[in-house]
Parts: sequence; structure tokens; C-alpha cells
Amino acid sequence: MSQAVVERITKDIADNAVVLYMKGSPDFPMCGFSSAVCQVLKNMNVTFKGINILEDAELRQGIKDFSNWPTIPQLYVKGEFIGGCDIVREMFSTGELKKLFKDKGVPFQENAA
Repeated sequence: MSQAVVERITKDIADNAVVLYMKGSPDFPMCGFSSAVCQVLKNMNVTFKGINILEDAELRQGIKDFSNWPTIPQLYVKGEFIGGCDIVREMFSTGELKKLFKDKGVPFQENAA
């Protein structure tokens, strides 16, 4: 992984409270897993930056190396890698995601289902 990719990822997760590395965009996800995580975040009314890894092959591999996680999507909250689709959905269903956002000071809709 090039230093430029490391710097780009580091800057993205430092400059944005919530970042989702995904296939496609938040408005047009290009896979079901990316779509599912977008729906969770949108359901909770969380502002997030979606980064389309399909536009850059080096970034697509780089984010996997950076997190040491083999799949996309990948969610970062306040610089911390949270996980992929299954982890985000599980955290949402148990209420852990609300607690995480609250603990990290990330605004969200408290009454989200």
C-alpha cells in the first residue's frame, strides 16, 4: 500500500466523524452489504461520508490492509474501525450502535428503530 493511500485514509477518518468505505455511494450503493449499512446509518439520521472504493483499485485494497479486515463495507466512527455489515447490523439491533454514537458524541436520532 502506497504512502499516499495511507495518508488519504488517515485524513478521511480524521476529518469525518463517521466514514463508510463502501461499494457505490450512499445514494446509489452497488452491493447489498453497503446498502444495508447505509440504511442503518440513514435510519439513525447519522451524517456520514461514503467513500466509493470501486473508483480506485489501490484504495480498495488499501483500506483492507489498513484495517486488516478483508471485506467491504467498513465503518469508522471518530477514527475507530467498527466493522463490516454483519457487525453494524448486530450492533444496531442490540442498541450498541446507539451507545457507541452517544459515547463518541456523534449526533443521531434517538428514537430510530
